[in-house]
Amino acid sequence: MSHKVLVVMGSDSDWSVMETCADQLTKFGIEAEVRVCSAHRTPEVAHHLSSTAADEGYAAVIAAAGHAAHLAGVMAASTTLPVIGVPIDSSALDGLDALLATVQMPPGVPVATVAIGKPGATNAAIFAAQIIGSSDAEMRARLDEYKASMASKVAAKDEALRGKVAGA
Repeated sequence: MSHKVLVVMGSDSDWSVMETCADQLTKFGIEAEVRVCSAHRTPEVAHHLSSTAADEGYAAVIAAAGHAAHLAGVMAASTTLPVIGVPIDSSALDGLDALLATVQMPPGVPVATVAIGKPGATNAAIFAAQIIGSSDAEMRARLDEYKASMASKVAAKDEALRGKVAGA
């Protein structure tokens, strides 16, 4: 089964953060359609992308923006697909303004909001995979493998550290 996620960002400068999201989606076998649109400068484009996303076969929308960060909310207003917001740390407030603008949505227009910056971009991709995995056993298996790999890496680091401490 082929899956795809719409990834939008308010500026091409956000790509330095969102490339990690696209890479993580690819690792899960999810196609990422990446676009730049602005909630404030190109609201018609944002509306068109979000209002047609379900018909275009997207499973979710990931929207990243900094500063006022209204893009995720604008996208969520025009679709019933899950929208995941990634606050970008591009302002003098280091993304706190973007975090608050993304997470503080009014009732009826939810946006799942992840951490600021690259950690959030990675988690947005994983969350999109989990949304897909809720109805796709193959995706759940990929997620199980991913989590097992993370646990294995932590166990290896624990063993290496214990060896260093014991030898010190």
